[in-house]
Amino acid sequence: MMTLRTGQRLAFAGISATALLLPGCVAAVPVGAAAVIGKNVVFPGGGEDEKAEDAEKAARKQARELEREQRRQAKREAKRREQAEEEAIPPALQATGAPTRPAMAAAGAVPAGMQYLYGSGEAAALSSQAYRALAQHVRASADYRQAGIEVASVVLAPGSSLASPHFVECGAKPLAIVLDIDETVLLNLGYEADEAARGLSYDDARWRRWEATGAGKVDPVPGAVEAISAARRAGVAVVYISNRTAANAPATARALEGAGLGKAVPGETLLLKEEGAGSGKDARRAQVAETHCVVALVGDQLGDFSDLFSGPGMTPAARRAAADGVQIEPLWGAGWFMLPNPVYGTGLKGGIADVFPANRRWTDPGAAAAAGVPAATPKE
Repeated sequence: MMTLRTGQRLAFAGISATALLLPGCVAAVPVGAAAVIGKNVVFPGGGEDEKAEDAEKAARKQARELEREQRRQAKREAKRREQAEEEAIPPALQATGAPTRPAMAAAGAVPAGMQYLYGSGEAAALSSQAYRALAQHVRASADYRQAGIEVASVVLAPGSSLASPHFVECGAKPLAIVLDIDETVLLNLGYEADEAARGLSYDDARWRRWEATGAGKVDPVPGAVEAISAARRAGVAVVYISNRTAANAPATARALEGAGLGKAVPGETLLLKEEGAGSGKDARRAQVAETHCVVALVGDQLGDFSDLFSGPGMTPAARRAAADGVQIEPLWGAGWFMLPNPVYGTGLKGGIADVFPANRRWTDPGAAAAAGVPAATPKE
């Protein structure tokens, strides 16, 4: 394959079926077709100059129109996704930083995220895997403490950043683990089934009714009962921090106990969100860390580990980079334990530009073929 240089003139005798890729041109151009692209000039042989030039111009125009349409479609899709995210929860909840949900499917259709989290063996395996790792970590921490070896807290100290984290001192404080509740230790099957059956999206009033009356319609997350029971047997306190409402604390305590997760005492080992308070959890984690050495945090959202993940400028790409950064990444599975949740939450954000790096985009050659544009021939 030849590569044209700027200003170079090439002449060919006759029309060939071979395709020549011209720099800056989307489509392949038959050798012999007159083409002027930038300063690259090809002169054909034979007497079909004008027809060939017209064909080339038409192909180039079609390619440009296809490219423009693909860009328009990408913008429309990004806008549609953003609107769906905004409509998934009420504006009042958006203002508080509450977890988001994708737009719901039609009534009776189970969204893919629910199929995965509540119905799949894959989700059960991931949850069991996380809780087995938690149990091993807690057992090791208890053994170290008994042997007189210093044990480290995993609660970020005031003044920390995600790029430079430091942790609360433990001293001789008793050991504890801190866990989120919803989709971390409890699966809200009754609430989500109602949502799917009726094609609803999140509603705060309906959620509060669920908190108050749905205690018997939950299941424990796979692996949670065994890991939490093992922690208690090792003498490690179990504390729940959740953004369920404090007004419904007795009902939430019943739900936990009914699911086999043991007793939780409101205001002591069950710290819920007070009316009018924000959704951040750092203050409640600090409250536990004052009296206990917290050796493990367990959740399904990055906010279950630090409010810094929800700070200003934390775009989806920034949150992902921080979670996978050199300072934070070593904590996963070694003090911080994440559970899967593709149903709702702060992780379900971002349009195409946020989620997919520009240098990893791919254009389906079949799309160009379907539009009648000749596929480009790679350079040799």
